[in-house]
Amino acid sequence: QVQLVESGGGLVQTGGSLRLSCAASGSIFGITFMGWYRQAPGKQREFVATIASGGSTNVADSVKGRFTISRDNAKNTAYLQMNSLKPEDTAVYYCNANIRIRLGSGWDAYWGQGTQVTVSS
Repeated sequence: QVQLVESGGGLVQTGGSLRLSCAASGSIFGITFMGWYRQAPGKQREFVATIASGGSTNVADSVKGRFTISRDNAKNTAYLQMNSLKPEDTAVYYCNANIRIRLGSGWDAYWGQGTQVTVSS
């Protein structure tokens, strides 16, 4: 069984910073992409950033230059450093990972439970 556990959310003022963590645990043979998505009240879940196992990244235009995604493959953990936060960044942030649980099995997408980020104006 695989679990993704996010941490690091909270309340911050405009212009502040937060660092989110996502730790994958359980029966894991390999992880390709890890990423972050967010969902604001009344809106659809949207892409924020992804990082491949080799380190290449893809970041949404709305957060480019302010958010940085990174990962520690040895710890099966991804991070999202969020700087210069704005009220429009307020959302529940979800971790996503593409995981293979054993050699020969397929790759499946897993999601964390989400962590709330609130940016006050």
